[in-house]
Amino acid sequence: MHIQFNGRRVLVTGSTGGIGFATARGFLAAGAQVVVNGRSEAGVAAALAQLQDAGGRATGFVGDLATAADSARLFAAHPDFDIVVNNLGIFGPQDFFDTPDSEWERFFQTNVMSGVRMARHYAPGMVARGWGRIVFISSESALNIPADMVHYGFSKTAQLAVSRGLAKRLAGTGVTVNAVLPGPTLSEGVAEMLKGEVERSGQSLEQVAADFVVAHRGSSIIRRAASVDEVANMVVYVSSEQASATTGAALRVDGGVVDSIV
Repeated sequence: MHIQFNGRRVLVTGSTGGIGFATARGFLAAGAQVVVNGRSEAGVAAALAQLQDAGGRATGFVGDLATAADSARLFAAHPDFDIVVNNLGIFGPQDFFDTPDSEWERFFQTNVMSGVRMARHYAPGMVARGWGRIVFISSESALNIPADMVHYGFSKTAQLAVSRGLAKRLAGTGVTVNAVLPGPTLSEGVAEMLKGEVERSGQSLEQVAADFVVAHRGSSIIRRAASVDEVANMVVYVSSEQASATTGAALRVDGGVVDSIV
């Protein structure tokens, strides 16, 4: 199978690091033109510098796409995309009874409404051209709601509702809409969280991450954290011509954490 995106224009939101960055790199390697997005000039510039030899053509957009104002700036600067990956997201533990309305709203705007705005703006152009891909980066937490992050789990479940409903709304248009559900993934954020244990134990980051998964996600079948590239590979595939019969799906890259046969 040879996946190629020559001539395809791709937006990956929140892509200066982690899964988003790996996804942008995957699309570039397959010949796409990719817009990398982040909130700071420095972050976007650093990501573009790292991607300069990845292939394809990468440009940057600086803005907080959790806001309607910065989303409108993006739409003006880049009116059309063939593929939109709604990766922008935040997470963090907080007890349900200590989580104020403002935090629920912040998670909803960032994790849900950013993707809604992107899809609402870019899907009509995809429909007019008869081809397009929209991917929401959800989480296994959409199915396994974390007791210490109910507000986060809620936002990730909402993404599944939006992606499934939009797929049905766009039936027969040539535009597919899917969600990808990562499980424990060894991103920069997780590496930073585990840094202290790595230094204390003298073990590799990968081993410490594996021990963390076994201790805190005991249902994992692979018994380790996924790499960001393993998640990005699913995003790139489901955005390809080869995945034209896959739409309305919740595609798990969770290492088997969700204990379900479907």
